[in-house]
Amino acid sequence: MDTSTSIWILAGVCILVLLLGALRAKIEWIINFVLRTASGALAIYLINFFLQRQEIEAEVGLGAFSLLTSGILGIPGLILLYGINFYNFL
Repeated sequence: MDTSTSIWILAGVCILVLLLGALRAKIEWIINFVLRTASGALAIYLINFFLQRQEIEAEVGLGAFSLLTSGILGIPGLILLYGINFYNFL
């Protein structure tokens, strides 16, 4: 095996390792996003249920915008949604 072939094989292995590392980070981000979205939807449902029982008319809907907000921002996103809704309620 000559030097040129060895360099190409080594470069290919390095690129493969870098691609696997980048893919792993993206998969982890996607899993975190899905889990935050699901837990945000559950939290919105439970908070809305609690507000209904207390007869407070400040419920957040389970639409695409609210799910994306809770999925991207997490708990601060939920606080933001309810803060905007309570502000409009005043």
